[in-house]
Amino acid sequence: MNYLVIILSFLLLTNSIKAETLTVYTYDSFVSEWGPGPLIEKVFEEKHDVDLDLIAVDSAATLLNKVILEGPNTKADIILGLDMNLLHAAKNSQLFINHSLSNINEKLNLPIEWESEIFVPYNYGYFAFVYNNKKLKIPPKSMDELIYNTDARIVIQDPRTSTPGLGLLTWMKALYGKNAKEKWSKLNNKIISVTKGWTDSYYNFFMAGEADIVLSYSTSPAAHVMFENNYDISAAVFKEGNYLSVEFAGILKSSKNKITAKNFLDFMISDEFQNVIPSTNIMYPVTNIKLPDAFNELAIPKALQLNPKEINDYKDEWINEWLNAS
Repeated sequence: MNYLVIILSFLLLTNSIKAETLTVYTYDSFVSEWGPGPLIEKVFEEKHDVDLDLIAVDSAATLLNKVILEGPNTKADIILGLDMNLLHAAKNSQLFINHSLSNINEKLNLPIEWESEIFVPYNYGYFAFVYNNKKLKIPPKSMDELIYNTDARIVIQDPRTSTPGLGLLTWMKALYGKNAKEKWSKLNNKIISVTKGWTDSYYNFFMAGEADIVLSYSTSPAAHVMFENNYDISAAVFKEGNYLSVEFAGILKSSKNKITAKNFLDFMISDEFQNVIPSTNIMYPVTNIKLPDAFNELAIPKALQLNPKEINDYKDEWINEWLNAS
């Protein structure tokens, strides 16, 4: 009888033990049914016997503010989805721990040298203006042409809430410096809407036929080829260059699951993770894996980028400049 009690007690105890939960804050498209989240979640959970909890926020641009506001009480172990325009601000927040790059740098294949010892990149792309090549026969070949010679209806995203929106803000600064406000005044005449996030502008305006050009990524046409066999969508590659976006993840100091979190950051550089990125996040992988055929047709722009410290120091000023341009 005693043996039976012991066995039943053991079974009850075993069933009551829950798998460790690793909580990742990220952006909504990453965790959508067509995004990389569901596939990555399944593989990582099976490999490490943990519960991977992917929590979406409105956009990547609000991720950092969310964890700053939550402070040490945040549920997140990892933030996934920040990009280079927020690199300095994220580093200065003092919220993240270092992560060894000894096993990572040798695997990376990026247009720039990755130097951060805190954050690990997982994909990259170039901001671009996307259009229907059957409707817009003469697309702009430069930002100047977009501003002065294109009569198309344009939709962009808000730099305060959207990664591409902030990317355009820094793109304009990289090209025009002190003259950016004057250029914004001209461009704003063609912008019919500024949306909170990418999904709204891309699908509810551009794909719905309400806008002729949408701010997106140079890789966006690959999605239409892969999933719709649609070759009508193109991205404008500008002769002066397109702004580069490298997305990365970091581990919060407040995490109680740092070992598992470190395993996840290492997992991001694995073939299992990287092979999922091109066909789900529609971005370039950060390692040298074979790309889907649709990516081979894409033009690769010259990469433009500002110093992350300069962006951190002047971002609010640039946003006000954009808001006040008329």
